[in-house]
Amino acid sequence: MNTRPAAEIQLTIDGHPISVPAGTTIFDAARVNGIPIPTLCHQQNENPVGVCRVCVVDVGQRVYAASCIRQVEPGMTVKTATGPVQAARNTLVELLMSDHPAPCARQQQSGDCELERMAGAAGITEPRFPHRATPRGKDDSSAVIAVDHDACILCDRCVRACNDIRHNMVLARRGKGYQAGIAFDNNLPMGSSSCVSCGECMVSCPTGALTNRIVVRTDLGVGEPFRPEELQHLPVFKNVSGTFLQLNQKALVKRRFKAGEIICREGDFGSTAFYILEGKVEIFLSSPMAHVTTKGSSKGMLSKVSSNLTKRGQDRRSEEGHRHTIPIDAPVDLPYDSPVAELGPGELFGEMTCMNFYPRSATVRAVTDCVMVEMLRNVLDIMLRNKTFRAQMERAYRTRALDSHLRSVPVFSTLTNDFIDQLRNRVELVRYAPGSVICKQGDPADSFYLVRIGFVKVSEERPGGHLVLAYLARGGYFGEIAFLSGTNRTATCSALDHVEVVKIRGEDFKVMLDRFPEVRRGLQDVAKERVESNRIRAERMGSQSLSPTASARSLARWWPTLPRNRMC
Repeated sequence: MNTRPAAEIQLTIDGHPISVPAGTTIFDAARVNGIPIPTLCHQQNENPVGVCRVCVVDVGQRVYAASCIRQVEPGMTVKTATGPVQAARNTLVELLMSDHPAPCARQQQSGDCELERMAGAAGITEPRFPHRATPRGKDDSSAVIAVDHDACILCDRCVRACNDIRHNMVLARRGKGYQAGIAFDNNLPMGSSSCVSCGECMVSCPTGALTNRIVVRTDLGVGEPFRPEELQHLPVFKNVSGTFLQLNQKALVKRRFKAGEIICREGDFGSTAFYILEGKVEIFLSSPMAHVTTKGSSKGMLSKVSSNLTKRGQDRRSEEGHRHTIPIDAPVDLPYDSPVAELGPGELFGEMTCMNFYPRSATVRAVTDCVMVEMLRNVLDIMLRNKTFRAQMERAYRTRALDSHLRSVPVFSTLTNDFIDQLRNRVELVRYAPGSVICKQGDPADSFYLVRIGFVKVSEERPGGHLVLAYLARGGYFGEIAFLSGTNRTATCSALDHVEVVKIRGEDFKVMLDRFPEVRRGLQDVAKERVESNRIRAERMGSQSLSPTASARSLARWWPTLPRNRMC
């Protein structure tokens, strides 16, 4: 079947007769014929939007036309570089520069800010118009991409890169007029959004609004560098921009370990994580499991204090003495009686050390010859935001670690296998950047949480001020009291550092309480101890009287005269 060729349109651009197919834009017609027209919002092979207007040309009408969206017409005469056209473009550039911090991050790092380069070519050094900084400023929540809203010129190139090229649907415009800007999801910080760190938005940005967070220094030691094309063949970097990987290639290396070789040691400080490509490792504790007991005696003004190591189970708090596993910086916990576990290809360890710069929690040794990726925090963040890798991590957690994680909390030790199996495909792993609020005092309760990585701060607003109630690490949990009492959240829980929690839906948690009365009783007993501890702490801090609230009165169904509780 023959297809009729598109009709040719004859026109003139800057005195040159040109013939192009019908439907061609003036911008494309000029470009294919070697006539440059400047632009900021349009890139080759993109759907044009005509928002920057820097590409204006004279088509012999009352107003200038944006060449990226205006299609050619028969007999059209186009002028792209007359004095008045250049003056109009310069005014547009000057207006954009008036709201642009110069030099921006891109200009400082690589000298290729398209707006500042255009301003320099036009001789614009100091805009005549007053500078108006946006109220949003900088966003440093992402480990790999630095965001400066002041440098954004609303060209929408990042929006099209995210949505049209990568189909991630994270970026969009927000607000109107001067308050307009680019937002991630529902106007969240980039680090807390559903951004997968593919880097396409950063590569597309013409200014310093989105730039790579440069790795100034590495502690990677000996290793083989990866080529960007080699990285793109690894499933964990699928759909990540090649340019973005090239910018971050110094933040990861390929490491090879012989069988029996130590990869990292318990107690060492580090800043890297390891992803196993080939081979197996064993992860174990070098130090014996014990705890310190302190005994003191007082004679007059002098006191004598002695500390001793005692075995597990001796002189321990009841909740701690019943733990069966030891939390470590890996996708598994270690059994108390035999603290050793194996990891294989596709598994990650050292995540907490890498993200939060904590000491290594265990020693890792190669069981067989191994090949793995050692990476710094910015590359780990790219991996953890990769949808394929996240799905793989969640599957591994549900299959391998959910049982031990739940049962490592004494009050959940009686949960049956069939109930945990019901939870496997319903729990969700959720990440939070430092300072992010996980649940807020006064909000309705919709979920119960287990801490998997990092530390969570629990605080409460009282008439006497802000009171920090506790810090929770792996094995800690929060969110149960609102379900027990039938009230809203009574405290705010926020991420102290990079945190990942296991989110159990409210309906599943309520089923747990109904099916397992011993779990309900255990949670009530633990909460009662915590409440009393916090009451004493508040009194010592000189807080105002902890008079009963609606929440306390509701909880008094189980605990008479109970003051406000510690957890949310």
